[in-house]
Amino acid sequence: MTELAQWLALPHNGLAMVFVVALVSATLLPLGSEPAVFALVRLNPDLFWPAIAVATLGNTVGGAISWWMGLGTHRAVDRLRGKPSEVRALAWLGRFGARACLLSWLPVVGDPLCAVAGWLRLPFWPCVGYMAVGKFARYLVMTAGLLYLWP
Repeated sequence: MTELAQWLALPHNGLAMVFVVALVSATLLPLGSEPAVFALVRLNPDLFWPAIAVATLGNTVGGAISWWMGLGTHRAVDRLRGKPSEVRALAWLGRFGARACLLSWLPVVGDPLCAVAGWLRLPFWPCVGYMAVGKFARYLVMTAGLLYLWP
């Protein structure tokens, strides 16, 4: 286990692993990326900012993939039904528009929120921008907080 931790702590391996874990955790698969980010930063404190940046990038790309999955699902449902679909329960999300993607960092609801944004055909690039801001803030606060609690 120590050898695996040392291998993952290498800057070129650790950052790539953080990217992959962060990307996968932003999809609808149940996986958390914070432990990977925290472990890398604990083993390599000099990688604090690169780890936050790589995790944010990976998580944002994963959110964008979820957005595209939502859009594709919407198009497939529309084709199967032969008419545009309406989702009344999600009207509030439509009211907030792309800004709602700031909440994509939330546990449980954040990842589906990205897919729903695609389903509602909210504008892609503004959604991605808001996702990135929310996810960056989450990684920064959580990693700094964990480092403060466990120095």
